Amino acid sequence: MLALVVGLLYLVAGRAVRSQDATGSRFVCNAIPPGAEPGCGYGPTGNRVQSSSPVEDELRNTIIQLRETILQQKETIVSQQGTIKELNSKLARCEAAADESSQGKSRGQGSRRKEYGKNTMGDLPRDPSETIDQLGKTMQSLKGRLENLEQQSLRLPITNVSTAGVSALTPLPPELRELLRQRLGALETQLLRKVAELEEEKSQLYNETAAHRQRTESALNSLLERITELEKNNNAFKSPEDFKVSLPLRTNYLYGRIKKSLPEMYAFTVCMWLKSSASPGIGTPFSYGVPGQANEIVLIEWGNNPIELLVNDKVAQLPLSVSDGRWHHICITWTTRDGFWEAYQDGERLGTGDNLAPWHPIKPGGVIILGQEQDIVGGRFDATQAFVGELSQFNMWDRVLRPVDIMGLANCSAYMPGNVVPWIDANVEVFGGATKAALEICEDRAFDS
Repeated sequence: MLALVVGLLYLVAGRAVRSQDATGSRFVCNAIPPGAEPGCGYGPTGNRVQSSSPVEDELRNTIIQLRETILQQKETIVSQQGTIKELNSKLARCEAAADESSQGKSRGQGSRRKEYGKNTMGDLPRDPSETIDQLGKTMQSLKGRLENLEQQSLRLPITNVSTAGVSALTPLPPELRELLRQRLGALETQLLRKVAELEEEKSQLYNETAAHRQRTESALNSLLERITELEKNNNAFKSPEDFKVSLPLRTNYLYGRIKKSLPEMYAFTVCMWLKSSASPGIGTPFSYGVPGQANEIVLIEWGNNPIELLVNDKVAQLPLSVSDGRWHHICITWTTRDGFWEAYQDGERLGTGDNLAPWHPIKPGGVIILGQEQDIVGGRFDATQAFVGELSQFNMWDRVLRPVDIMGLANCSAYMPGNVVPWIDANVEVFGGATKAALEICEDRAFDS
């Protein structure tokens, strides 16, 4: 730029000398006041002298254009410097965030464990890789802005005066362009290095999170195994038979199931303790179904009908009344000979009868359900026939018990588990919300009845 101004002054001086040689006049130098335009004439007193030379007017306009161009270039350089400062500031913030993340990783192991401890059962904290992803996106955005800035700077025009006085587009001076390219290259190198560091840290954090999740799952599995072991080895009941099954709602999905099936039998006795919470009709305390006959053995009371015993879908009405919400001990006996049956309540025989499926053997291989009547073997329950209340001490024998034995079971003076189906915890499953609970002592149940 300085060389351009010197050339212009040399051109003005040359033309003045040629003019002096041609006319024989002499060139007079005068002092120019500060701020005055070089192309304007001034007298010895400093007053401006009017010049009408077209060459001087052309030079004057050219110098004005050069000044405006220089000012525009200065403004552009200042703007680019501001942009570079802004990018440096953002880069510094990114570096500070990365340093804080690295420091937090090294000094926050204990706090991270504490934080994970608050989210036990799989509710893990937010993955820190999201923050790293955000920083990486910021780096890519800054890199794109730097590339755009470099391209714009290479295309940035300045005004160069040709001999005809017409503006032409030329690139920035080589020194400024090289300096800007070096600066942009250094920033790009820093950004790429920082992105690589962030990617590495992201990978480390992901590995740490995966390892922590694996440790948490392993600890939970160990805890579940320990709980299962304790449930098996430290039964909550005083003895395997001291529990009851609770069926609190009249639905078609709450029930208990006896794992053991029945052999072929020609006689049976079934005894149980029950406490009904529904009225009228206690529903179905138990049912036994076999393929081809869902009502092989059923004890049921529904609606305003009396309690009924079904054997091979044949019906006998029993003179029992247990819908007062108290514990009652009931026993039913049956033999295939003449289909003779007996009904006991709280140790007393209240009714007998015969001709209930005479000479029919009880079929083997069926399913015993507590609390529901089966329309097919093991399923298709009807909520209107469901038992609501509590059941316990369901035992079954393949013979007819003596009245004295039944009285001993009812008044708690004897304990005799069934030889076909004994009442033990391992033989009973519950489904649909039915629960097992500790059973009251026998004397309390007997007194309640």
